[in-house]
Amino acid sequence: MAQHFLLSAAARTLSLKAIYKAGEEAAYEAFCKMRWPETDGDAICPQCGCCETYTITTRRKFKCKACAHQFSVTSGTIFASRKMAFVDLLAAICITVNASKGVSMVQLSRDLDCQYKTAFVLAHKLREAMATEVQTGEVLSGHVEVDGAYFGGTIRPANLKADRVDRRRKEHQNGRRRVVVVMRERLGRTLPVVAMAEADGVALVNENVSRMATLSADEASHWDMLHAGWSVDRVNHSEVYSDHGKHTNWAESYFSRLRRMVVGQHHHVSPKYLHQYANQAAWLEDNRRQSNGALAYGLVQSAMGAPVSRVWKGYWQRVA
Repeated sequence: MAQHFLLSAAARTLSLKAIYKAGEEAAYEAFCKMRWPETDGDAICPQCGCCETYTITTRRKFKCKACAHQFSVTSGTIFASRKMAFVDLLAAICITVNASKGVSMVQLSRDLDCQYKTAFVLAHKLREAMATEVQTGEVLSGHVEVDGAYFGGTIRPANLKADRVDRRRKEHQNGRRRVVVVMRERLGRTLPVVAMAEADGVALVNENVSRMATLSADEASHWDMLHAGWSVDRVNHSEVYSDHGKHTNWAESYFSRLRRMVVGQHHHVSPKYLHQYANQAAWLEDNRRQSNGALAYGLVQSAMGAPVSRVWKGYWQRVA
């Protein structure tokens, strides 16, 4: 029997031990190389694009020779205004990619010895960086599976049986229930979108799936509309999960990871930020066959290429 990839040595190319043993300078150089890969870590002015800069070693900053603009390796990136050491940032990224079902913010704050608020914002910034790889705007092609799953909005049942209501009915829900509609290529990309109802997935398929593609969906009646534009395989899950190659197992695999992330690790996810957790699960699914070192440095590169987060920069100052 073949060994699972995650159990092999090839899946383990980075560790917290190696990160802290290499030290702060090595982590800083890694961030520089991810920010400016075309010059192998030599600074490029983000304001005028000049490659000639002075290094201000006492403050880890650079000064452009052309426009005199001062900047750091994280200026204009998702890590702008960061206070955490680079070795701790790299360790946080390592912990994040190692957790295949996500990691709770309490656990992350304990591992990094930082405040819960710091871990919370940092994790969401990393999810925002992951989303740049997931939400690319490119249409899906080949054979695409589409499905939906509901998250949140559960109300606690009454103590007495006589007082209990049917929690499935709309009038007995709290309005925080959302559905994640996923469109997933077999052997390809995963694209999740958060909506109010699974039927909204029909419009999402029209926007994000090529007309040359073929589809797989379950027996839900709203997917009947897809037959007008695509060749669609349907599978009745009340009778069988796979019928001679007709299945939505790739989409179900994604939901399996997302449910364990939401229920098992975070226990509660606000509908306001559900899309970020959905994107993280998609990113983990699409990169599940890469080593943790490749994942970590790939995430660093995505974060250094992402702009300043307008949602998470100064988050606690706004909501406090």
